[in-house]
Amino acid sequence: MPTFWLVVFLFALAAFGYIAGRARALHSAGGNARDLHSLPAYYGYNVSLTALVPALLVLAIWLLAQPLLVETQVSRMIPTDAIPENSTLGLVMSDVRRVAEGLDIAVEQNALTETEAGSIRTEFTDLRGRLGELGVALGSDVRPEVLKAAQRYRVINSTGHLLMTLVVGALALGGLAFSYLRTNKDFRARNVVERGVLALLVLAASLAILTTIGIVLSMFFETINFFKLHSWTDFFFGGTWAPNFRGDSELSILPLLWGTLYISFIALLVAVPVGLFAAVYLSEYAGSHVRAIAKPLLEILAGIPTIVYGLFALLTVGPALVSIFGRGSEGLLGVEWMAGATSVLTAGLVMGIMLIPFVSSLSDDIINAVPQAMRDGSLGLGATKSETVKQVVLPAALPGIVGAVLLAASRAIGETMIVVMGAGAIAKFSLNPLESMTTITTRIVSQLTGDTDFASPETLVAFALGITLFVLTLGLNILALYIVRKYREQYE
Repeated sequence: MPTFWLVVFLFALAAFGYIAGRARALHSAGGNARDLHSLPAYYGYNVSLTALVPALLVLAIWLLAQPLLVETQVSRMIPTDAIPENSTLGLVMSDVRRVAEGLDIAVEQNALTETEAGSIRTEFTDLRGRLGELGVALGSDVRPEVLKAAQRYRVINSTGHLLMTLVVGALALGGLAFSYLRTNKDFRARNVVERGVLALLVLAASLAILTTIGIVLSMFFETINFFKLHSWTDFFFGGTWAPNFRGDSELSILPLLWGTLYISFIALLVAVPVGLFAAVYLSEYAGSHVRAIAKPLLEILAGIPTIVYGLFALLTVGPALVSIFGRGSEGLLGVEWMAGATSVLTAGLVMGIMLIPFVSSLSDDIINAVPQAMRDGSLGLGATKSETVKQVVLPAALPGIVGAVLLAASRAIGETMIVVMGAGAIAKFSLNPLESMTTITTRIVSQLTGDTDFASPETLVAFALGITLFVLTLGLNILALYIVRKYREQYE
């Protein structure tokens, strides 16, 4: 049974369980709902959740674990001499999966029988020709060993899927029967359902935390593998970024970190003043009608995809800066300070525009949280509106505003698409904002693009860059939350 229809079956069974459980509870009370311990709906929820939730959990775990187990078992069938010199086991397993999918297509279209597709004795040339007639190209580099592994992959995967269907279906039917049989008028259904819902809420919160821990651990272990192959002193204290995949790479994070911080600094120079002034206007001066229109329009900027900002930087902002600072007499200033459209200033300006709604929205909330009594006291002492804003409201909201700026800074440090399209790809130290530079996120994308070998330092360095960036942004977020909490304790 396909997974989709298995899920449909589980939800249909849960709906049936709700109706049956409710009806059984009412029947045990002689049709009088007042004799029930709980409301009739709780008895239905108990049967429904008991049939649905355990089965769905097992299904989710099975779908996650089966591919890993199948890959591990099938990869042992690939002999070392079957892996080309310019390839890896991961690439060979990709071919195995592709050929297995081709066999599935052939069976679905009746070009092969189930026995032929699963038999390791099928002639290699015969299968190649028959799959080629269906438009499934195996490629000239596919060896008989790979085809044999693909056949085994398909058999194990089919068997696992069948077992999954049987186990999940049996668990759902067993849960339905168990909860249905113990349903009676004295059963404390409400207590059981509430405990079950509480367990689901705890599970959801735990999954979010465990996912974060899993991401960090995956990067951490790969980073350890990187430092086994490359010197940590060169990574943290070297001055050159020059990966060449020949074993003599210089992989220092410092040029990338400089470009990241430089672009983020320019972005904050744009976003903080504009966003803060917009927040002050919206919270202190704008009328209700203006605020109802201006605030949503301002926050639309936060919903624009970053790739659109990248295109805006590449096609509009970059050429505009070149017309001012670049190409000799063609520039308005008559000097060639900017050779191309990609530069630190291009990416910084556009990223600053993207960050304006982050700064303005957070600052607006912080300013509105300042007690109105402080404004009334200042105005009552004879201060003007502007003096009240400058000397009372902003100082009171300053810790929260600093926290908002730090959160915007962490958002800027982690930005990728604007930098890829607007800043260039050169890792170097320079104070000139009109030159091209690159950032940590851009290099992570570059190192993991294409056919990668996760046994080389030039690829594993992406994980070291990623965990360093994670620690940097985590530190900024913790500092921002600390400042905001301190502000709340002082003014609430």
